Amino acid sequence: MILSQSEAQGILQKVLSFSKADECEATLNGQTGGNVRSARNAISTSGAVDNVSLTVESRFGKRSGVATCNQFDDATLRSCVQRAEEIARLAPESPEYMPFLGPQKYLASPGSFAKATADITPDYRAAQVGASMKLCDEKKLTSAAFLNDGAGFVAKRNSKGLEAYQQTSGLEFSITVRTPDGTGSGYATADYNDASKFDARRLTQIAADKAAGSRNAQALEPGKYTVILEPAALVANSDASLMQALMSALDARNADEGRSFLSKKGGGNRKGEKLFDERVTIYSDPLNPEIADLTFSGDGRPQQKITWIEKGVVKNLYTSRFWAQKAGIPDIPRPGGWIMEGGTQSTADLIKGTQRGILVTRLWYIRPVDPQTLLYTGLTRDGTFYIENGKIKHPVKNFRFNESPIIMLNNLEAIGKPVRVNGNLVPPLKIRDFTFTSLSDAV
Repeated sequence: MILSQSEAQGILQKVLSFSKADECEATLNGQTGGNVRSARNAISTSGAVDNVSLTVESRFGKRSGVATCNQFDDATLRSCVQRAEEIARLAPESPEYMPFLGPQKYLASPGSFAKATADITPDYRAAQVGASMKLCDEKKLTSAAFLNDGAGFVAKRNSKGLEAYQQTSGLEFSITVRTPDGTGSGYATADYNDASKFDARRLTQIAADKAAGSRNAQALEPGKYTVILEPAALVANSDASLMQALMSALDARNADEGRSFLSKKGGGNRKGEKLFDERVTIYSDPLNPEIADLTFSGDGRPQQKITWIEKGVVKNLYTSRFWAQKAGIPDIPRPGGWIMEGGTQSTADLIKGTQRGILVTRLWYIRPVDPQTLLYTGLTRDGTFYIENGKIKHPVKNFRFNESPIIMLNNLEAIGKPVRVNGNLVPPLKIRDFTFTSLSDAV
């Protein structure tokens, strides 16, 4: 359910009127949407969500308590507030207590919500996934896919005068396509704020072509290779990805306390140092029309355009309010989506400019090896190909890799045109001396 700003703030005002705590903050989250999952070219499950939930945090001094509910009659709201207060009185004092924020100014981000996404129906989902499955049937390929969409809102209000409200929407689709003999596999994924940009059949065609082209893969010896990493290989649908690992490491406290590749011996951090190729520039911007996002963080701090890495130099680190105050550093919240600047070349263009190398569609089962150097290990999957003289020559067996995004972004040969993946804008990257340590029999 999507409440209007006036409806949501009306509920939150009532919640605060019931509070007897020193401080009180109330947050409403609402969402409506649905999903369809398919396997073996048939829909296996479908679902829908329509919910609004309230979270109340009450504080007495440095003690805090949290309670939630999803009914909004006066009796339930009052009970929720009372429960939060009961918990707060029993809680220990927080050594990192920070008072709630007062009134804030937020940017307007109309691009974070699209009516076309909010208006999605079960028929729409069935039609999109149906077109995808039909294409695979026609090509005698087998697919498994997941389509998930939703629209919602976040509203926040506290006893210090902070008020926030924003609507959001999003659609995600991923598909794996396999050949009947199980030797070929392809993958494609995309996500949008605006569902009018979505075409499941087009994405399925990409995955189908990779599946058909990856049959009967040949083995290459492990070692260091020039690779082209597609955007989906750089940012998976979780925090377990090479570029997301880098962005998650831009934490000031971890760096200051010696737990990060940004830590300095003897204390402090490496902000201001050039640590990457000068072509690497990464920033976040909640108003970017391709990845428009919430303009406030979970604790109510405004989100603005922030440059994290500029021409290879670490420019900013994100932090909690507590650590910003303690360390005397800029108070910058962690970003939502981020943008890595790139060029104009497509993945196909990068392939044409490669004498010898390996094209990687996707990485998975990514796990940390050494947090201090951001060394990660994982496997290629769903389409790995050998490139020779600017053309894909043949598919190759999958590899296990050991690599760090720090080393990777110092071994850049070329940067392509950014595309949206998992709420970020990420270019395909051509990297030299990417380390493959062993072969994998998985497809």
